[in-house]
Amino acid sequence: MSAQRHWTFTILFASLLGMGADWPEWRGPRGTGHATEQLNVPLEWSQERNIAWKTPLPGPGNSTPIVHGDQVFVTCAADDGKTRSLISYSRHHGEQLWRRDVRFEGVELTHATNPACASSPVTDGHRVFCWHGSAGFFAYDMAGNELWRKDLGAFEHIWGNASSPVIVDDVVVLSAGPGLRAFVIALNAQSGDEVWKFEPKESISSKVDEFRGSWSTPVTANVDGRKQLLLSLPNRLYSLDPHDGQSIWSCAGLGDLVYTSPLVGDGFVVAMSGYGGPSLAVRTSEASGDITKSHRLWWLDQKADNPQRVGSGVLIGDYVYLYNEPGLMWCIEAKTGKRMWEERLGGTSWCSAAVVDGYIFISNEAGDTFVVAAEPNACRVLQKNSLGELMRASQAFVDGQIFARTYEHLYCIAAVE
Repeated sequence: MSAQRHWTFTILFASLLGMGADWPEWRGPRGTGHATEQLNVPLEWSQERNIAWKTPLPGPGNSTPIVHGDQVFVTCAADDGKTRSLISYSRHHGEQLWRRDVRFEGVELTHATNPACASSPVTDGHRVFCWHGSAGFFAYDMAGNELWRKDLGAFEHIWGNASSPVIVDDVVVLSAGPGLRAFVIALNAQSGDEVWKFEPKESISSKVDEFRGSWSTPVTANVDGRKQLLLSLPNRLYSLDPHDGQSIWSCAGLGDLVYTSPLVGDGFVVAMSGYGGPSLAVRTSEASGDITKSHRLWWLDQKADNPQRVGSGVLIGDYVYLYNEPGLMWCIEAKTGKRMWEERLGGTSWCSAAVVDGYIFISNEAGDTFVVAAEPNACRVLQKNSLGELMRASQAFVDGQIFARTYEHLYCIAAVE
């Protein structure tokens, strides 16, 4: 079968599978880590059990796979970041369908633990978008044909970048930065033209090695009856109108460094800093302007209440479940900040949690994934699954399958007889 016919078949098969099979962005269908339907994924796996396929990747990375139809998309860098790629793999067989490389010969600083292409792709089912940092922002169709590219300029920070784009109606939104240039930008999904730009001064660093910036991915949600874009940025939690980029409300209290995404509940939002910085929650009903004094439910600024946090937690009802970077699993009452329990699972973690089939899935850097019961009274680990490879990427979940990206391979985990 020719490559073009293979792509055509793939796209046709994808349309037959339908949207229910998709994990189209970082953290799933709504960007919250929650699966929106029963997926019946395996609860147990290892290198010897329930691995449907695995394929080597051309380089290490922290970005998460996304899934649409029969395609699994991964961003990846090789040649010390000089080759930046978006790669499509067959969801069911693991073979590479296509790969689009972008050469970048410039200098872009990053940390050794954060290889280039840490930003995850996003798709609307017609196009797939990816941000390659200083190499630019790209849009492809599902067969890998380039539709447009946008030069957003150079980004300079000693720890690199990681925020992933999100799609809101007919625009794709990116929190670009951190560093000497940092802004939130919306691009027309069809043309790549700029629609709006938001540049809060708190996000911009004075020098490339300043400990300031956000690596957080925005979250879109219906808040107080209105579609809003929630952003955790240095020093402040923002709500923007996704159609024009205007600030709806904001709350002070975050630290200079932010890695996690906001967690949106029924009438409230929880936001957390990194590097031991503060955490907080706000009430969203009738919120407008600076709501720091009027709507902030709680604010915790002591380091004992705020271990280093890189991966985002999940909100289940009135409780936040999160795996802090030092390997501490916590349950927090969302509306009060009260810690319900703490359990050391071991290792260190940059991965974000997911809720699938009623269970919490969370991984550590050693490649261990814990399946945890969603119970606010005590931590109950149901299963520990080990791949034995370095993992800093969150996982993707579709019907009967889990996709895990390590520094060596892309895995498809599924029940194998």
